[in-house]
Amino acid sequence: MLAAARQSAIVARARERGTVRVTELAAQFAVSEMTVRRDIDVLVTSGLLERVHGGATLPGGGLSTDEPGFESKVVLQEPEKLAIAREAASLVRAGSAIGISAGTTTWRLASLLAESPLDCTVVTNSVQVASVFYQRARRRAWHVILTGGQRTPSDALVGPIAISALRQLHLDYLFLGVHGMDEHEGFTTPNMLEAEADRAFVAAARRVVVLADHTKWGTVGMSTIAELDEAAVVISDDGLGPHAREVLSARAGELRIVSDDRSRPRSEGIS
Repeated sequence: MLAAARQSAIVARARERGTVRVTELAAQFAVSEMTVRRDIDVLVTSGLLERVHGGATLPGGGLSTDEPGFESKVVLQEPEKLAIAREAASLVRAGSAIGISAGTTTWRLASLLAESPLDCTVVTNSVQVASVFYQRARRRAWHVILTGGQRTPSDALVGPIAISALRQLHLDYLFLGVHGMDEHEGFTTPNMLEAEADRAFVAAARRVVVLADHTKWGTVGMSTIAELDEAAVVISDDGLGPHAREVLSARAGELRIVSDDRSRPRSEGIS
């Protein structure tokens, strides 16, 4: 297993259990304890874990207000996020008006779309997403609208200015990145202002497509963006567990599971 994949798995285990132990991780991955300690060093430096005796824990004890920055999150679950972004890109049609929220998976979607010849309008409150189009799509027909607002650690623009702009728009699709998804709490984020902006995005869109890798299941942020049944499509990867698949298939309009080997995705639920 590559170091990046191992580190992603360590963070996922910490989210499930609250804490992780060096000895258990070394046995799980069949590597030395020194290798695990180096992995934890990287994750601590990135702000994704805090060191404790014998292992590590989530920052702030895993509080639902914890909000890692964009640079910290972009290195996690890279193959899964790219596969999810590819599937999301297949939904976009020429001439569409689409919204793209802040997030590292939505940023990958933007990177793919910016290289395509589609003639679409993109509305985003993400500085990172807008930058992708401005840098890579200069010869394309993409029209990009960036809302104003106050900037969050995840590089989302939020607050009254962003919400006012979003409330004036009508979008064919919203591609929504989330911090967590839960059977009872729905799609969530640790940032209340970002949740408010995302809710305005949801209200402006005819169809909401949620992009969330398997580690997001069971994670609950402080503020709910939308209920599970407000998503027309949820795109996740094949690491998503059976119970999560059952819940999302029943509640969301459609669940699409993709593999990072670029194999053909399987759809579950009602299209």
